[in-house]
Amino acid sequence: MIKEKLLTLPKKPGCYLMKDKEGTIIYVGKAINLYNRVNSYFRGAHDYKTTKLVSSIVDFDYIVTKSEKEALILEYNLIKQYDPYFNIVFKADKSYPYILLSDSPEPYVSIIRLKKNQKVKGKLFGPFPDVGAARNTLDILNKLYPFRKCKNMPNKTCLYYHIKQCLGPCEYSVDPKIYENMANNVISFLNGDNEKLIRELNEKMIIAADELNFEQAKEYNELIKAIEHISDKQDIQNENNANLDAFNYYHDKGYISIQGLFVRHGIILEKEFKLIPLYGDEVEEFVSFVIQYYEHHPFSSQLVLPNQLDISLLDEVLDVKIFQPQKGYRQKILDMAYKNAKEQLELKFENQNKQNSLLEASVNEFSALLNKEIHKVELY
Repeated sequence: MIKEKLLTLPKKPGCYLMKDKEGTIIYVGKAINLYNRVNSYFRGAHDYKTTKLVSSIVDFDYIVTKSEKEALILEYNLIKQYDPYFNIVFKADKSYPYILLSDSPEPYVSIIRLKKNQKVKGKLFGPFPDVGAARNTLDILNKLYPFRKCKNMPNKTCLYYHIKQCLGPCEYSVDPKIYENMANNVISFLNGDNEKLIRELNEKMIIAADELNFEQAKEYNELIKAIEHISDKQDIQNENNANLDAFNYYHDKGYISIQGLFVRHGIILEKEFKLIPLYGDEVEEFVSFVIQYYEHHPFSSQLVLPNQLDISLLDEVLDVKIFQPQKGYRQKILDMAYKNAKEQLELKFENQNKQNSLLEASVNEFSALLNKEIHKVELY
C-alpha cells in the first residue's frame, strides 16, 4: 500500500504525517518536494534512528501548501497539535525570572516570570539564570532604593517604612522627582553601570568607620561585595552592551545537540540545551526547534544563527532581526554555542561507552560465577 501511495505523491511543497499501526501520528516533516522527500525514507540505507522510525511507519498522509514558508508554519502547528513521538518537540518546562521596574506613579521593583505575549507595565531586566540570582539582585535594590514594596497600596505605613526601605507613599506625599531619580539609578544598576554607586558606598563606608559606626560600615562593605559579585562579566564581553540570543548545533551518530547562549547587558547566560535523537534533516530539525522556542519565550533584540543556515524562511516567520556573523563578538558567542553543543554530544557517547563497558564486565563476571554464558536475566 505504501509503495503505491508513494507513486501518487506530488512534486510540490507541503507537510507529511507518518503513522504507526494504531493510526497515531509519530512524525511530522516538511518538504519543498513531497515526492522526493517522502520516497527517500523508503529507499537506501539509513542509520539506526531513522531505521527505527521507518520500521514503525504503516501509513502516511500529506498536505500540499503553496510555498515552503506555508509548509514551515503548518509543520510547526501540526507538531504542536499532535506531539509526535519522533519529532523534536520543545517543552517549556520552565520560564526564566525577570526584574520588573513598574511605571506606576509610586513605582516598585519585583520578580516576574513572563508568559508568551504577556504585556507588562514598566521596564524589564533579565532574564536571570535562576530565581536565586534574581532575588539576590532584588535584595540589593531594596536596600539601596526605598521604592514602595506593596503592589496594592495599603492605608498606612508598614514595617518597610520604619526600616527605611520605603518612603511610605500610602500615608505621605512623595516628590515624583525622588522616584524618577531612583528609577534612573535602578536602570543604570541593572544595565551594569555600577562604578559610581560603588564609589559612593565606599565613601559612606569610610565615613561610618571614621565615626566608629562599624556595624553600618560592615553593611556598606557587604553591599559593595554583593554588587561586585552580581556585576561579574565573562571573559567574552559585549562592547556594545546589546542583548542577543545565539543558537548553534552539532550532529553525529544519529543525534542532534542544540545549544542556546543568551547575552543580557554583557552577561552570558547559558539557558537552553537539548540533545535529541535525529530522525530527519538536521538543519530542518534545528529550524523547527528555534521556531518552537520562541513560541514560549519573548524575542531578544538580536537572534544570532550559524552562517551556513538559509534564514530566508525564518526571516519571514520570526519577528526579530537575525544575524549570521563571520567574525567579531557575535561569532565568538556562536562558536561558544557550537563547542558546548559538540562537547555535550561527545560526552553522551563517552558516558554510553563507559556504561557498555561496565555492563559487559558485569555480564562476564556473572557468567563466571555461574560457570555458564549468560545472555538474559529475568526478574519476577
